[in-house]
Amino acid sequence: MVNTAEVQCPRSISDEDRARAQIYQLLGVLLGDPPSRELLQGLASLQGDSTALGVAAKNLAALAERTTPYDAEREYNNLFVGVGRGELLPYASYYLTGFLNEKPLADLRTDLMARGVTASDDVKEPEDHIGTLCEIMAGIITGEFVCDSDLSSQKAFFDAHLAKWAALFFTDLEEAQSAIFYAPVGSLGRAFMIVEAEAFAIQ
Repeated sequence: MVNTAEVQCPRSISDEDRARAQIYQLLGVLLGDPPSRELLQGLASLQGDSTALGVAAKNLAALAERTTPYDAEREYNNLFVGVGRGELLPYASYYLTGFLNEKPLADLRTDLMARGVTASDDVKEPEDHIGTLCEIMAGIITGEFVCDSDLSSQKAFFDAHLAKWAALFFTDLEEAQSAIFYAPVGSLGRAFMIVEAEAFAIQ
């Protein structure tokens, strides 16, 4: 979904940061397009524990095991595409202002330009799509998109572009009328945004 205009700076990261990046990447993939058969098969093997994140992962694995690519695509379209529009509008501008393509998108584009990140030519969605923002966070953590990928840089991006609305979006996804497979995706995202916000708050 995004390109980098700078030299990539992959870095050695902790297991915790690698796990964080993987969750962001997973959310980005699931929210950017309907899941493929291979992705559904991979999700079916997810393990979990008694934490909110772990329970969401176990529920997602159970749903992935019995969801076909056709059903997942139909659900994705009902949620995010629809005829005219889907049940949810997964954009920062909409959640923060009630309208698309507003100041949150302009602020994001300014931030991305400063970081040397640009949208891929084949991407038609505005950059403030939740899937794109998750993908960018993953790239910031790993150093794939930007060389300045320390915690302060991650926190700055999260606070500016995700903290004020992402948990609400994931709650809406969790409770959406059309959501079956995507309900535990919403649970996973909501729990993860809470964990991230709490962790950044003590930095």
